Amino acid sequence: MASGPELTFNPDTIMSIDPWLEPNLPALSERRGHFDHVKHNILSSEGSYDAFTKGYKRFGLNVQNDNSVTYTEWAPNAVEASLIGDFNNWDRGTHKMTKDQYGVWNLTIPSNNGACPIPHDSKVKISMVLPHGERIERLPAWITRVTQDLSVSPIYDARFWNPPAEQTYKFKHPRPPKVTSARIYEAHVGISSPEPRVATYKEFTVNILPRIKNLGYNVIQLMAVMEHAYYASFGYQVTSFFAASSRYGTPDELKELIDTAHSMGITVLLDVVHSHACKNVLDGINQFDGTDHLYFHGGGRGYHELWDSRLFNYSHHEVLRFLLSNLRFWLEEYQFDGFRFDGVTSMMYVHHGIGTGFSGGYHEYFGPGADNEAIVYLMIANDMIHQLYPNALTIAEDVSGMPLLCVPIEKGGMGFDYRLAMAVPDMWIKLLKEKSDDEWDMNNIVHTLTNRRYREKTVSYAESHDQALVGDKTLAFWLMDKEMCE
Repeated sequence: MASGPELTFNPDTIMSIDPWLEPNLPALSERRGHFDHVKHNILSSEGSYDAFTKGYKRFGLNVQNDNSVTYTEWAPNAVEASLIGDFNNWDRGTHKMTKDQYGVWNLTIPSNNGACPIPHDSKVKISMVLPHGERIERLPAWITRVTQDLSVSPIYDARFWNPPAEQTYKFKHPRPPKVTSARIYEAHVGISSPEPRVATYKEFTVNILPRIKNLGYNVIQLMAVMEHAYYASFGYQVTSFFAASSRYGTPDELKELIDTAHSMGITVLLDVVHSHACKNVLDGINQFDGTDHLYFHGGGRGYHELWDSRLFNYSHHEVLRFLLSNLRFWLEEYQFDGFRFDGVTSMMYVHHGIGTGFSGGYHEYFGPGADNEAIVYLMIANDMIHQLYPNALTIAEDVSGMPLLCVPIEKGGMGFDYRLAMAVPDMWIKLLKEKSDDEWDMNNIVHTLTNRRYREKTVSYAESHDQALVGDKTLAFWLMDKEMCE
């Protein structure tokens, strides 16, 4: 057996899953050691996953039991900070914040004769002064509601969302049992109407959910929920990670959609984007405190050349708090049942898959090409999710074929429940576009349909948005085209 650092897991378990991994046992041991170290740091400093991932109850704007409002923000480069908004006539001098030793700013606004001091749905921002005297203003990073008024500006406004109790949606139905055979309907609320306009959460609940149920699906994967300034990005250029997209309606209308799906026995997954973030500054989290390295890596390592977006620094404690709390927020506050993690291939490799054709050689998965910080983040995320929500599902979008991706962490894996068989929808669309019926290669079709990692669960889409909608047509249109609408 290959020599190397002391193994922190049972190598026999890994060998029983895939004997070809033997030369890479030292690399897997190092990865597991990194995971153990990060998890220990979280638990020793925060007490538990439960406490650490409730960051959204501490950071951002939160209404307390006495109707006072607390505001907490991480911005270590700022030398002065204040909360401004409609509630104080945008006065930078009235609600100044205090900074602790970790670069975290805090403010408590007392209640106004027992009433909340900030009106519901009013606009807010954080105003900061940088070391050289420059003043910048940003949307709060943990804001849960942002809106866009194109008649004024394409830049989003942050809203203090605190509706009266009688207007707050109360969940009525329990989550469905964990599915053992997932039949997934991939959906985008905004394009779910036959009319040339943006559809709403309400319309999806009334018109689309019954159709999905009647077709026999038991899982919905919702795309483009996390707020994104660029609508044509299909939700993959996220600007506000804790805000449900206001294009389709209110947060409470999204909660009603999910609760209604649960009443039908349908599991609802969020298409979560933690692989990168929009580079917007004024209504995103890029350069939040004036630096390029707060939530992201600085310099070139923090920039994705193909996606023109920013890349997270998964090694930083506060970035982990932000991202893990983001997962917890969607699971807890909106009652999502799990996630389809977007862009996992980009996360797991320092080259992000750019210009790389994965041949299946095991040397491609380990060594200097692997981004162990991102891989360990995914392991921590899966560990946290499955510990706090045992019935939750996690799906990885990976085109590389990373071994052990869907093997439990205690067995040496990364902990996902399913991986996407990305080659399957690619194959079908290419056959319809490029081959005549008599040119279909049955050997290739069978190989593509059955090519998967041993003992790892796989989601095999017939088609997905990557093929059917992003610059292309659905399978139905390739088969019947415009004539089916006549």
